[in-house]
Order: sequence, then structure tokens, then C-alpha cells
Amino acid sequence: MGEKVAFIGLGVMGYPMAGHLAAAGHEVTVYNRTGAKADRWVGEHGGALAST
Repeated sequence: MGEKVAFIGLGVMGYPMAGHLAAAGHEVTVYNRTGAKADRWVGEHGGALAST
């Protein structure tokens, strides 16, 4: 298992970057101002969601 990583902001650049980290085996927790986008990311990549 890789490192624990937190990613804030899942915009045009952040969404795929966080996905690559998850695919590389890192434990990724994400936060996005728009909760629906963060929920979608977690559904695709299986990471964790931070509420604040």
C-alpha cells in the first residue's frame, strides 16, 4: 500500500491527478467544494471523502 494522500480540489487538473494517485496504490482522501463531484470521484476510484 502506498502513502496516505489528501487531495483538495477536483477540477480539470485535480480530478485525474487524484485518480492517478489512487491507481498507483495510494490511499487517497478527497475534498471538493461541490460535494457531488467528490462523490462521483469516490465512486470511480474507491477513495475516501472528507466532508470539510
